[in-house]
Amino acid sequence: MSPDLGRPPMAEHNQELVEKRLHEAAQAGGVRESLKIEWRSQPLNIEVIDMPTDSLYYNPGTHRIRAQRSHDPQLDAALDANPWSPESQEYLHTLLRARPSKPAETDPEFSELKKSIAEFGQNDPGLITRDGILVNGNTRRAAMKDLGKQTIRVGVLPGDCTWADISAVELSLQLRKDHRRDYSYINRLLAIEEQVALGRPLATVAHDFRTTTAACEQDLWVLACIREMIGRSSTGGIGLRLVDFEEHQEKLKELRRRYAKELAAGKREAAELIKETRMAAMVLGFSKTDVRVIEDDFHERYLAQRLPEELRPPAASAPSSVSIPGLGRSVAAAETAKVSSAKAFTDSVLQLKATEAAVGKLPPEQITAATRTFEAVHEAVESALDPAGRDARLRKKKRAAPDRLNDASQDIDQCITDLVLSRGSRSLDEEAFDEAVLQLRASLAKLAKEAQRSVTEAGDGVSWLLNAVQQES
Repeated sequence: MSPDLGRPPMAEHNQELVEKRLHEAAQAGGVRESLKIEWRSQPLNIEVIDMPTDSLYYNPGTHRIRAQRSHDPQLDAALDANPWSPESQEYLHTLLRARPSKPAETDPEFSELKKSIAEFGQNDPGLITRDGILVNGNTRRAAMKDLGKQTIRVGVLPGDCTWADISAVELSLQLRKDHRRDYSYINRLLAIEEQVALGRPLATVAHDFRTTTAACEQDLWVLACIREMIGRSSTGGIGLRLVDFEEHQEKLKELRRRYAKELAAGKREAAELIKETRMAAMVLGFSKTDVRVIEDDFHERYLAQRLPEELRPPAASAPSSVSIPGLGRSVAAAETAKVSSAKAFTDSVLQLKATEAAVGKLPPEQITAATRTFEAVHEAVESALDPAGRDARLRKKKRAAPDRLNDASQDIDQCITDLVLSRGSRSLDEEAFDEAVLQLRASLAKLAKEAQRSVTEAGDGVSWLLNAVQQES
């Protein structure tokens, strides 16, 4: 949602200064700079003026650093209590300069932006309310403050601007394709979730974010999964944060696709086992290619015997069925023993990671012990990935051709969606598309030739391919 964060201390002063600068610009005549924005679903050109850099305020509700705010829980709480205090504004300044996945480090993209402004000046104007709150250009202002720039060019929103307008305008500007610096992965997920929570149809949200409804559903699932893991990592006030999952974007997307595939095949237990073990591997820091070889049998077949005795989760004894009181009937249990065991292992990894990162919040000896155990778990998983990877490569050799064809089919399905979208924007390169179709025809002809040589008993699919190519010839 978009809470009302009130007005900053210098709101009246900024309003007077904005009105004065707008009046001066109107009296000056000549060509005046303006900025085109989307205002309440309609295009609007607004005036651009110069404002003192130090008189403006960072937007506490900006989507750009929403996930990173949890980096320091105390400062985050202070920011909620008083977003306009010097301490809160300085915390926002620090986060705007930081790497999204590691808020303690400076983002290289911020350094590049700062270098560009130092050499060439401010290219694009920011955007403020008449109270002096930055709606767009928060990062640019941070760079200009670091450089000691005294003024910043900004467009000025209408005087009846609300906090809901601020949120909507920020998103519309951010989602322009030519924007300099994208939201981080988690902040994009949070922005999508916020729009859905406002009651907007998912298809409309997907359109605004220049993506598909299916992709938005995937993003919402990933965010819910991350929040589940954060909740399960929490013990004694210590837990993981949203920013701890910033670097796992591709792994999380692959997990969602695989999870959905298993559910569609009616394999709920396999889906849950893959989800649990892959999430544990992500938290342990393994690469996408390592995580990808983890299947539903990974824990039982490869990992369990490699874990030290003290690290093995207790044997789970989930019931195979649950009785319904008063009816004398039973239904299948929602969670099997294998899934319960995998969850216990994942919980231990999540809690070890949270403890290891709690420097200054827990006794040093507790952190040292957690680090030692975490490294032992990492070593055990690493040793289990080796045989799992070899087996995966053997399986892949057997199904390489069908998998590649399935991938090609999915790409063609996506191409259909892209064609539909291109009609609205008239962005299709028709000559390039025609050349690609010719290449597809040539590839299908080669595929039919090799399929005829390799397939001993042609089924419906191969028969169709052979007939289609024969008719084409």
